[in-house]
Amino acid sequence: MSMRTVEWTDQNRVRMIDQRQVPWQLAFVEYNDFREVAQAISEMVVRGAPAIGVAAAFGMVLAGYQAPAMDVGSLIEYLEVAAVILKKARPTAVNLAWAVDHMLTVARDDIYDRAADVRQGLLEAAQRLADADVATNKQMATHGATLLNNGDTVLHHCNTGMLATVDFGTALGVIRMAHEQGKSIHVLLDETRPRLQGARLSAWECEELGIPYDIIPDTAAGYYMRRGEINVVMFGADRVAANGDVVNKIGSYQIAVLARENRIPCYSVFPTSTVDLRMKNGDQIPIEQRSLDEVRAPYGCNIVPDHYHARNPAFDVTPQKYLSGLVTETGIILPPFGDNLERAVRAAQQRV
Repeated sequence: MSMRTVEWTDQNRVRMIDQRQVPWQLAFVEYNDFREVAQAISEMVVRGAPAIGVAAAFGMVLAGYQAPAMDVGSLIEYLEVAAVILKKARPTAVNLAWAVDHMLTVARDDIYDRAADVRQGLLEAAQRLADADVATNKQMATHGATLLNNGDTVLHHCNTGMLATVDFGTALGVIRMAHEQGKSIHVLLDETRPRLQGARLSAWECEELGIPYDIIPDTAAGYYMRRGEINVVMFGADRVAANGDVVNKIGSYQIAVLARENRIPCYSVFPTSTVDLRMKNGDQIPIEQRSLDEVRAPYGCNIVPDHYHARNPAFDVTPQKYLSGLVTETGIILPPFGDNLERAVRAAQQRV
């Protein structure tokens, strides 16, 4: 199975898989307005740190086409406004802001004399980001697959497969690579409430790829660890601090703590573009708070009355001390993470 979660069409539109419809149907949506792309990111039509980064990059391309400006200076001013709107769509995942800033850097390059040239440069830059994401994911998967042995059962949290990226995936991409290498791998998929990305999205991907899996309640992870039925824990990342603290989908922290208690290795898999060296530790990273209706009435199913109180953080911080290693496109980073992680980021930047 190979398809792109987000891509540019010949009609100058951004085409995405509507992940709100999976697993019931594989539906696609197209946008010709950068504001629509920002809304799609906010409403999780597209989600996953790498995927929303590329989606935002294509959103900047749309902004370039939408701009009424005929001169380069006015076009860049329009792009700067679009950048602010796109960055606000989801504040935690650093890939989004990184991609938008990259597109602004491209637009400001003094090699462009005409607005039309800027637009073409933006499109080519976004396409390169999309292609690089796929290549990076396969590099990560190759490194990470060495951590999985034949017969392993892996606990996986949220969705980190092709749907969370342009294609192939991060943590689930590692599992996919091991499966394609012929290893017998079984996956326990946390349902990942309240939006159920594990049950809806990761299970769909495993079905399509033929990877053996079972969906389990979020509350059952410790049960299976204590029974000795889990060999490895893997999840992705939405932003990683300079010291190796990982901000990821809510519930990752408790899984990592349980893994340490049960002496099970726990790995976070992410591209180096997810690392934010400006953040000294995970506590400095903003945590998105989402609609309370996602808790009280997930997918329109009323569990409690509307006036009941709720909280809904989208992410949590896993301190680096609970992680056995960090898997990036540069290789597997082992503790101590700080200097090793920065070296990996610098090495990846030099390759670009």
